[in-house]
Amino acid sequence: MAKNNSKTKFVTLVLIFVLIAVIVFSAFKLNEAIATNKEEQNASTTTTKTITVDGVDYFPRQDITVLMLMGIDERGPVVSSESYTNTGENDMVALAVFDEVDKSYSVLVLNRDTMMDVHVLGIGGQNAGTIFAQLALAHTYGTGLEDSCENTVRTVSDFLSGLTIDYYLSMNMDAISILNDAVGGVTVNVVDDFSQVDSTIPKGEVTLSGEQALAYVQTRKDISDQMNISRMDRHKEYMENFVSAFNAKVKESDTFIFETYEDIAPYIVSDCSVNSMNAMLNRYADYTLREVVTPKGENVLSGNYMEFYVDEAELQKLMLDMFYVEK
Repeated sequence: MAKNNSKTKFVTLVLIFVLIAVIVFSAFKLNEAIATNKEEQNASTTTTKTITVDGVDYFPRQDITVLMLMGIDERGPVVSSESYTNTGENDMVALAVFDEVDKSYSVLVLNRDTMMDVHVLGIGGQNAGTIFAQLALAHTYGTGLEDSCENTVRTVSDFLSGLTIDYYLSMNMDAISILNDAVGGVTVNVVDDFSQVDSTIPKGEVTLSGEQALAYVQTRKDISDQMNISRMDRHKEYMENFVSAFNAKVKESDTFIFETYEDIAPYIVSDCSVNSMNAMLNRYADYTLREVVTPKGENVLSGNYMEFYVDEAELQKLMLDMFYVEK
């Protein structure tokens, strides 16, 4: 039983890192009992979540599962701040959407600089209203554990017109280097100048080691145009190549997942219980990646910080395509 728990937890964990989100449900299964509960929950909220666009009514799809993945800009294992605030910002927020109709999954990546109404938690963890700020700050309210993740879920759900987010999983950034080395390194084509960040990362094809991988996916200062959008392009490339390396390792060794899990667990926070994860096991094993999308918008420098204002029309189009069906 312990080994099964380790396997399911790890596969979930693997996904949280920046766009490695994709792996999570490669080993997930949603059993009938959970599916029924989910359908009943959605059925009770369909009326309130129906939206109208250009005179056409759309309601939430009942045949998808949405997992929010958060990469937290914090080093070391996850610990409580013992306060109602913490220093761990959302460095990456992505929604992995698993489509049970065409047996595929898509990933919607939200720019960490996206300006939106962020929920604020006060003393005692009570909701203290909202502030208009970067999405990255949503996780800084709360202890850095479940309450901070739930605050991010609530913030993103409101931003996406009340979208139901079924599960969440967050991972501190140090786990990136552990996962990277577990698959023997990830090969990427470096097109930007990393000399001011890590002189060991030259341009061209490079197989990244642990700390190199962290610099490659996390850093944006002194690289290229320093925009988060450029860094997200690196995320996409890294994700695709990581998935290939990961799948190869799984085929090579039946114990690969077990051996890696213990090193990753201290860096993870998730509302996926062991039972839930075991119930998901294998359901999405054969699903294929359809697309990784990021809403377009405008970057604005405000003082010393970048602010990203999403293109509302494009965001609405993405939402209708991924989360809704015409009534």
